[in-house]
Amino acid sequence: MMIKTISFIGTGKMAAALISSIYKNRLAKEITASDHNEENLRKLKSKFDVKTTTDNKEAARNSDVIFLCVKPQVMSMVLNEIKDEIKNQLVVSIAAGIKIKNIELILKNKRVIRVMPNINCLIGEMAGGFSAGKYATKEDIGEVSKLLNVSGIAIQVEEDLLDAVTAVSGSGPAFFAYFIKYIAEAGIKKGLKKEIAYQLAAKTALGTGKLLLEMKITPDELIEMVASKKGTTEAGLKVLDKYKVKKILEKTVDAAYKRSKELGK
Repeated sequence: MMIKTISFIGTGKMAAALISSIYKNRLAKEITASDHNEENLRKLKSKFDVKTTTDNKEAARNSDVIFLCVKPQVMSMVLNEIKDEIKNQLVVSIAAGIKIKNIELILKNKRVIRVMPNINCLIGEMAGGFSAGKYATKEDIGEVSKLLNVSGIAIQVEEDLLDAVTAVSGSGPAFFAYFIKYIAEAGIKKGLKKEIAYQLAAKTALGTGKLLLEMKITPDELIEMVASKKGTTEAGLKVLDKYKVKKILEKTVDAAYKRSKELGK
C-alpha cells in the first residue's frame, strides 16, 4: 500500500518522527510539511525530500491524508483555517485530548481518525493507539494502521481509552527515561563512568521490555526470576516498597491522564 500524498500540519518532534518513519518506509509518493516555524521546515528539508510550506490551506488542499500535529490549544483555530479545503481527505489528529466529535463538528462530518503515537517511532519501536470516527471507513482504518504499525505497534481502542494510552505510552518514554537517568546516576556515584552507567541502564531497560514481550511473561514473573531470597535485587525492591514507588507511579500516570482529559475541554 502506498498513499499518494500525505500532509503534516505542524512539524514538531512527534510530527518529525512520523515523517521520518513514513519517508524511510516509502509509504507515500509525496509528503508535504506545513508550519509557521520556518526553522522546523528547514530542518525537515535538510533530512528528507519533502515539500514544505507555511500555508496550512495549501498543505490540506493537496493531500490524500492530513496529519494534524498541532498543539491541542490551537487545534480549533487550525481546523477553522483549513475546513473549506477538506473535501474527501482523511484527517488524522495526534493532538492529546481533542475528541473526534469536536473535529468532526468543525469539519462538517468528514473522515477522522485520532491517534496517540509515541516518540519511539523514530527507531521503529512505537507503542501507540488509535480510534476511528463514525465517518471513517474500513479502508481508512487499514491505511492508518499500516502507516503506524510500520513504526512499531498501534492498537485500535475505543476513544474513551485514548487518554489512558496517552498517559501510559504517549508520556511513557519520558517516564522511563527519568528512571534510566537516575539509575545511571546512582551507578556513577558508585564509581562507574558516565557513558558506561548510561549504556548499562538504557540497555537493561531495553532488554527488560523485550524479555517481557518475547517470553510472554508478566512483570511479577520476571521479578521472581531475578530476585533471589536475601539477594541484591530483593534488597533494592524493599526500598521501592518502603518509599511507596508503586503509588508514585500510579499518581504519575494519573496526572498525565487527567491532563489529557483537560486538554480536550
